[in-house]
Amino acid sequence: MAVVTMKNLLESGVHFGHQVKRWDPKMKKYIFAERNGIHIIDLQKTIQSIKDAYDAVRKTVAAGKTVLFIGTKKQAQQAVQKEAERCGMFYVNNRWLGGMLTNFTTIKKSLLRLKKLEKMEVDGTFENLTKKEISSLAKERAKLQKNLGGIKEMKELPGILFIIDTRKETIAVAEAQRMGIPIVAVVDTNCNPEGINYPIPGNDDAIRAITLFTQIIANAVVEADNEVGLKIIETLGDEDEDMENLLNTDISIKEEDKEVDIEKYTTEEAYKAAKEEAFEDDDEDSQIQVDVDKVYNDE
Repeated sequence: MAVVTMKNLLESGVHFGHQVKRWDPKMKKYIFAERNGIHIIDLQKTIQSIKDAYDAVRKTVAAGKTVLFIGTKKQAQQAVQKEAERCGMFYVNNRWLGGMLTNFTTIKKSLLRLKKLEKMEVDGTFENLTKKEISSLAKERAKLQKNLGGIKEMKELPGILFIIDTRKETIAVAEAQRMGIPIVAVVDTNCNPEGINYPIPGNDDAIRAITLFTQIIANAVVEADNEVGLKIIETLGDEDEDMENLLNTDISIKEEDKEVDIEKYTTEEAYKAAKEEAFEDDDEDSQIQVDVDKVYNDE
């Protein structure tokens, strides 16, 4: 099944760029034509770019790494949060705090503070505080939740970034480049595609276009998770087969154990004596268990 069709792109308005006077010359290779003072993006190149980005995200997730969705502009906030939560990945949709990647150690302290405040609210700690203290802590928690709620469970740097509008997210782009993290980004005709590992030429202002792009990347994550799940199931199937073979081997060993000649370990006289001793009290309905291996020759 195709990752995306030309019809999907046209219906979402992905081909509409910015005004000609606002273009970035480095986007020239992605521009198809000009209509009424607006650049039209070449959707053939957009489709190929989407496929490349889709494969990159899928391979990254299949390798056990995470994806960070970034879109803080108003048109992108809802779509970024919805699709990131759908595929179980992290997101930043309110404000990019400087150092989220380059100073992640400090960010983790803020994440721990957020979790601590949430725990205090649940375990009854707030009940022992004054109204003023509770109000102050509640405001702090709300602020942290607004800026860091999407990465609350992120314990390490992401494996790849997906960004809407690289002009607005210049700090995030710079930090990712400095940390060597690959970037998948939607680049409009007013953006600079250089330094972006997987640029996707397209409209980064229309809500429908942004939603389509985020859905595609989320689908790549879901597909990778499904592939990993199938591999786990296949591995479990192989382990079950190995266990069955092992059990069969154990049974055969036990059958062989039954055929072991006890006379190899004791003399014939000692074996007969042990046998008579084991059954001499049958009349009293008692069964005496004799360990023949412990019957030694007195000679």
